[in-house]
Amino acid sequence: MMKHSSSPPDPRAAGAALVTVVLWASAFVSIRSAGAAYSPGALALGRLLAGVLVLGAIWAVRREGWPPRAAWRGIAISGVLWFGFYMVALNWGEQQVDAGTAALVVNVGPLLIALLGARLLGDPMPPRLLAGMAVSFAGAVTVGLSMSGGGGSTLLGVVLCLLAAVAYAGGVVAQKPALARGSALQVTTFGCLVGAVACLPFAGQLVHEVAHAPVSATLNMVYLGVFPTAIAFSTWAYALARTTASRMGATTYAVPALVVLMSWLALGEVPGVLTLAGGVLCLAGVAVSRSRSHRVTTPTPVAEPRPEQVS
Repeated sequence: MMKHSSSPPDPRAAGAALVTVVLWASAFVSIRSAGAAYSPGALALGRLLAGVLVLGAIWAVRREGWPPRAAWRGIAISGVLWFGFYMVALNWGEQQVDAGTAALVVNVGPLLIALLGARLLGDPMPPRLLAGMAVSFAGAVTVGLSMSGGGGSTLLGVVLCLLAAVAYAGGVVAQKPALARGSALQVTTFGCLVGAVACLPFAGQLVHEVAHAPVSATLNMVYLGVFPTAIAFSTWAYALARTTASRMGATTYAVPALVVLMSWLALGEVPGVLTLAGGVLCLAGVAVSRSRSHRVTTPTPVAEPRPEQVS
C-alpha cells in the first residue's frame, strides 16, 4: 500500500499564529484610543520605536548577528511597506472610517497575499484554502456591513485602508523569501528598524504630541510597539517561515471576529446578531483554510484478464 499525505501542521507554528492574530486584533482597539491624541505618522513612529527597543534588546541578548546579505532585500521591502507605510495608512484610515468599514477593506489583504504568493512565490492554492478564504471573506463582509451603519465613512478613509491592505500583502510576500535566509528575529527586528527609519520625517510631530498627550494614549502607543509589533510580528515571522504566505494570510481573517469580541468585553459594545454571525463565519473559514486533507491512496490494481478475454 502506498500512502500519500501532507506533513502534519506544526503545533508551535499554529500557536505562534494564534498569538499574532489575538495581538493584532487588540491593536485595532489601541489604535482607536491612541489616535485621539496622536497623528497617524507620529503614532506609527512611536509604535515602531518602542518595537525596535524591545526587539533590539532581545536580538542583542540572543546574539543572532546581522541578517545575511541575501535577506536584506526582503527585509527592506517589508520594512518600508508593512512596518512603515501600512501603519501610517491604517492609523490615518481609522480616523476617517468606522471600524466595520476598516475591517472590511483591510481584509482584502489576505486575498492579495494569496494571489501574489501564487504568482511570485509559487504557493499552492489547494481547494480547502480557497474555500476557507471565501467563507472568511464572506464573514468579514458581514461584520463590516453590520458595523458600518453610521455613515461615517469617507472616500479618503476607504482609499487609505485599501492602500494599507496592498502594503500589507506586498510586505508579507517580500518577507517570505527573507525568512528562508535569516531568522524570524533577525527579519522582524531589522524590518521594524527599516520602518522606523522610513517614519523619521514624523519625529517632530511625535516630540510635540507626546508632550501634550494624555498618559493613557502614550501607554497605548507603547503597548502597540511592544505587543502587536515586537511580539506579534515575531510570532508571525516564526509561523510564516513554516508555512505558505497564502495560508498565513488566511489566518488573519480571524482578526475581525476577535475585534468584535474584544470591543464587547473591553468597551461594552454589544454586537448584534449579524455581527456575531459574521464573526463565526470568519473563524470557520480560518479553520477550513488551515485544515489539511489526509487522504490515503492506494495504487489501482491491474485486473487479471479473465479466461474468456484471452485470445
